[in-house]
Amino acid sequence: MRDWTKQRTERTARLKGAMPLATGKIVKAEQVTELLGHLIKSGDRVCLEGDNQKQADFLARCLTQVDPAAIHDLHIVQSGLVLTEHLDLFRLGIARKLDFSYSGPQSGAIARALDQGKIELGAIHTYIELFARYSVDLTPNVALIAAVSADREGNLYTGPNTEDTPTIVEATAFKSGIVIAQVNEIVDKVPRVDIPGDQIDFVVEAPEPFYVEPLFTRDPGAVTESQILMAMMALKGIYAEYQPKRLNHGIGFATAAIELLLPTFGEKLGLRGKVATHWALNPHPTLIPAIESGWVEQIHCFGSEVGMDQYMSARPDIYFIGKDGTLRSNRLLCQNAGLYASDMFIGSTLQIDLAGNSSTVTPDRIAGFGGAPNMGSDAHGRRHVSDAWLKAGREAAGHSGLLVRGRKLVVQMVETFGEGMKPAFVEELDSIALAKKLGMELAPVMIFGDDVTHIITEEGIANLLLCRNADEVEQAIRGVAGYTPVGMARDRVRVEELRARGVIRRPEDLDIEPLEASRNLLAARSIRDLVTWSGGLYVPPSKFRNW
Repeated sequence: MRDWTKQRTERTARLKGAMPLATGKIVKAEQVTELLGHLIKSGDRVCLEGDNQKQADFLARCLTQVDPAAIHDLHIVQSGLVLTEHLDLFRLGIARKLDFSYSGPQSGAIARALDQGKIELGAIHTYIELFARYSVDLTPNVALIAAVSADREGNLYTGPNTEDTPTIVEATAFKSGIVIAQVNEIVDKVPRVDIPGDQIDFVVEAPEPFYVEPLFTRDPGAVTESQILMAMMALKGIYAEYQPKRLNHGIGFATAAIELLLPTFGEKLGLRGKVATHWALNPHPTLIPAIESGWVEQIHCFGSEVGMDQYMSARPDIYFIGKDGTLRSNRLLCQNAGLYASDMFIGSTLQIDLAGNSSTVTPDRIAGFGGAPNMGSDAHGRRHVSDAWLKAGREAAGHSGLLVRGRKLVVQMVETFGEGMKPAFVEELDSIALAKKLGMELAPVMIFGDDVTHIITEEGIANLLLCRNADEVEQAIRGVAGYTPVGMARDRVRVEELRARGVIRRPEDLDIEPLEASRNLLAARSIRDLVTWSGGLYVPPSKFRNW
């Protein structure tokens, strides 16, 4: 007869070898590497919690210290690979296969490791996609997670940066997996129970608090006049016309400019109360002036942001705050909100091709996707309506009717030339060459062109909803691609025809004077201004303080 409890039997055997190292569930920091040696086996699927902000960094260091002869060929399944230790696992031969979503600062190292054959790539996922696979075919055998505090029963308080933790633990603990948590401190009673102790096997008080990256802080002092011009066009040409109330902003200075223009240029346009009231968004400091000016009604967060905790706790009408007085974030729930409950995503990218496909993959950089493909995709399962959603759908269809479904607004804001004067617009994405080189069956594309509704550059707005064939899409994109090779190859007659139809609109078509795109329009022009707007509640990281 089949043994239906093999996984439980294996779990029990692993725990038996590790139990002598623990007092109840508590393990001393200096014994963690030995503990991992008992609990992890070669070939295991391991989720070493690496969100795009919060990192189980102490457990990462401990895992790099295991004997590669005893533990090897691990399959790493985690959303973010952002620490050097994450890549060390592959360099040392402890890990072999990788399924991930985001790499950020390790994007160059991942590209090199793939090129050298150090990493066997499963897939680059969106967040929701990877989380879904935790419950299907990428269920972790072992999860190494991070929390703020724990009691001796293993109940965890994850604090403002809950992020991926509940999703990881749920998938692991209920499938006979093993969960180990590093915490900043062990306490008699946690402020609130974010993860019940019966889902946690071991707890270690790390020598220092886990690392959190201030990923969503943008200094208003670095916002350029070109980005301000693009933000003005976005507000007048898209926000004012479609009036999306529920939305997500990607990270970047162009979207930060929009946030800082809401209380000024947006107020001048009479948009307060009509747009941008409900958000699926990390706690962007640049949104503080809009919150304080009465623009924002509610924000649900993927994670937290360094320095924003006091401010959010003081604004419980805006943020999701627990009875303990701190933010409760959840990446899975917020990603779902961005996918299904938002009318618009507006973000940026590194490259856009002639069909509107965009990618953050270049020959020497694989940054991953994070949540952008979830935010920037049209969810065909959506059934509730909104004015913005219906208007976009009817523009795309060219007519209205009870069977004409809506469309999410998916807007890409890019300056025609990016860092190092590299053109943002290309005939073919670099990701295609990478796919050929690595033998991938699908090129890594962040947002597919058939989901993109608008592209904004300093030249103007291309409304792809109004294009009726691939040639019109191509010329609309060329028409706003500026002096890049793609832009210079435009058919000028066709582009002017598209402009006459409103497919392409220049600043002057929107009655926007480019010379008015001044930093004086920003509601805050420095980090210090954001602190002032917050009444001193925002405490920016030291690297952003210059006073």
